[in-house]
Amino acid sequence: MYAARVDVTASPLPDGPHRRYNPLLDEWVLVSPHRLKRPWQGQVEPEPPPMLPAYDPNCYLCPGNERASGERNPSYETTFAFDNDFPALVPSSGASPAASGARGPGDSLFVAEPQTGRCRVVCFSPRHDVTLAQMDTPGIRAVVDAWADEIERLSRFDAVRYVQVFENKGAAMGCSNPHPHCQIWASASVPHIPARKLEMQRRYAARTGRDLVGDYVAREIASGERVVCRNDAWAVVVPFWAVWPFETMIAPLRFVGDLRELSDDERGQLADIIRSLTARYDNLFQSSFPYSMGWHGRPVDGGDYPGCRLHAVYFPPLLRSASVRKFLVGYEMTGEPQRDLTAESAAERLRGLPEVHYLDGAAARLGASPGS
Repeated sequence: MYAARVDVTASPLPDGPHRRYNPLLDEWVLVSPHRLKRPWQGQVEPEPPPMLPAYDPNCYLCPGNERASGERNPSYETTFAFDNDFPALVPSSGASPAASGARGPGDSLFVAEPQTGRCRVVCFSPRHDVTLAQMDTPGIRAVVDAWADEIERLSRFDAVRYVQVFENKGAAMGCSNPHPHCQIWASASVPHIPARKLEMQRRYAARTGRDLVGDYVAREIASGERVVCRNDAWAVVVPFWAVWPFETMIAPLRFVGDLRELSDDERGQLADIIRSLTARYDNLFQSSFPYSMGWHGRPVDGGDYPGCRLHAVYFPPLLRSASVRKFLVGYEMTGEPQRDLTAESAAERLRGLPEVHYLDGAAARLGASPGS
C-alpha cells in the first residue's frame, strides 16, 4: 500500500527516506538522508595534480601549439573557438535515406536514423592553469559572449535544430585535458533530455499559462531554503529534486529562451554569478571541484516553444570530500535516482561558503569584483 504523499508547501519534509518529483523530467528521486552515517570503504579518488603551469608546450589547447589534427592554434589572448578535431557529429553521416526509420515494415523494435551535426570547442582562457572559478568576471563574460556567438553561428546551418553547450571539468568527469574549455554540439535533432524538458514545459504552459522554470525559481526565492546565491538577473538554487550531492541550477529572473537573447547587463551578471558559484564549489573541499555543466534552452529551428526558459544545470560528483564521490550505480541504474544528502543541506553548505577562491586568500582575484 502506498504511503500518503506530503504537500511540502504545507507540511515539513519527512525526516526519513522519501521520494521527490522532478517536474522538468517527469521522474522521481529517492532521498535517504540517514545513509550519510554509514562508514565509507569505497573508492577514493587520487590526489589532484600539482599546480599546473600557465603554459604547457604539450597541451593541444594552449596558444600557438599544434593540435592532434596538425592545425596550429593562434596566439589567442581571450576565448578561442574551433571545430572539434574528433567530432561526435559530422555534417554528413554518410548514411542513405533508406537507413532512416524502422528496419522492416511496421518494425518498432529495431529503429535507427542518421544523425548529423557539428562539434565545436571553446577555450575559456589562454592560461592553462586556471578554471572558471579562478577567472575574473570580465574573463567569464568573454566566455558567456562566446557561448552566445557560437549558438548564433551554428544556428545558421540548415541541418542544425539544437545547440548543446556543455562543460566537463576535471578527470573525475572524464575531462581529458585540464586546459579550461567546453564543448558545443549542434545536432539535426533535439537530444532526448532537452526534448523531455521542452515537452514538460509545454504541458505546464498549456495548463497554467505560465512557465515552469520561472514559477519554480520564484517559489525558491520566496522560500530561500535552497537558494545558493542570486543577483538582480539570476538565481542559483539546489533543485528540490536534485540527484547529485551538490547539484545546482542557474536560471534567469526574466523569461529568456536562449543565451542569444540576454541583454548586456544580464550577460555581465551571469558571468558574476558563475564566478560566485564555481568559487564556492572549489571552496567546499578546497580543491578544483569537478562537475558536468550544460545549458538548456529552446531549439534553434525557429519553432514555437511555449514556456521554455533558459537554464543551466551543474552536476558535481563529490559527496563527502575531495576524494569521495557519488556513483550512479545499482539502484540508480535499475530503479530510480537516489541521493543521501538532502537538497536543503547542500544549499545551506554552499550558501555559507565565501565566494573568494580559497587559493586567492586575501589577495584580489585576478581583478574580480565582489559578487552577489
